[in-house]
Amino acid sequence: MSKIVCYGEVLWDVFPTHKKIGGAPLNVALRLNSLGNEVYIVSKIGNDQNGTKLIDFINSQGVSTDFIQIDENFATGTVKVILDEKGSASYDIEFPRAWDKIESTDKLVKLVEESDAFYYGSLVSRGELSQNTLFKLIDKAKYKICDLNLRPPNYTTEGLKALMEKADFLKLNDDELFEISKALGSKYNSIEQNVKFISEETNTKSVCVTKGSHGALLLAEGKLYYNSGYQIKVVDTVGAGDSFLASLISKLLSGTNPQVAINYACAVGALVAQSEGANPVITPEEIEKFVNPYG
Repeated sequence: MSKIVCYGEVLWDVFPTHKKIGGAPLNVALRLNSLGNEVYIVSKIGNDQNGTKLIDFINSQGVSTDFIQIDENFATGTVKVILDEKGSASYDIEFPRAWDKIESTDKLVKLVEESDAFYYGSLVSRGELSQNTLFKLIDKAKYKICDLNLRPPNYTTEGLKALMEKADFLKLNDDELFEISKALGSKYNSIEQNVKFISEETNTKSVCVTKGSHGALLLAEGKLYYNSGYQIKVVDTVGAGDSFLASLISKLLSGTNPQVAINYACAVGALVAQSEGANPVITPEEIEKFVNPYG
């Protein structure tokens, strides 16, 4: 079991007919917790009904809310989610919101110093105060995991590079890989070449790229590992990448072989994508049966 701090947005994903709790750092934290890790989520909510419901839900899942701050001036985050006919999501993210105003405290710095790993998403750096707090915490962390979520207009190439250069582990999807690689001057056309380019350009030893239904690729310990994906019927893709990353982190931090880890993580991501919402309950037995249906 690892002690992991997840830093960034907690919010409500608002669908056409309903709303669900989300935010990549929270989705990652919830899945990490379900896999037996000691997890802390660091964020900020508004003093409103949405915030209260968020706290109640996170507590009900057994994740500490001691480091979720409350803002009297800004509302709890909301995101309008638009799903296409294939279940793929696009997002309209409200700004500014309470999670743009996360403040640094001595207790928070101590928590990060004492943890095995520190996860942060790129979206949280869109707000100056949350960004300043993030960089203070990164410098105290033992192992830094950067999760890129490119949501226009909430990022710049320079800002992303600064976040990547601080990381020990970087996760992004294939579209994000090609966009960032090109912006940083890559002339390569293949995923493998651009993974190595990003690794060298940002001095990040471990890089993982998800490829939707086609699985994922992982650069670790100087080697490339692959999983070609699992055939499923997609309900929606919200949170699938977050559960994939949480599962991969959990396995790698426990010393699992990278190939076994990426196979497991792709299975969890697929199980989430064939369910509604970002955080469906998935048992270890379900995962094992999915990976090895014949035992």
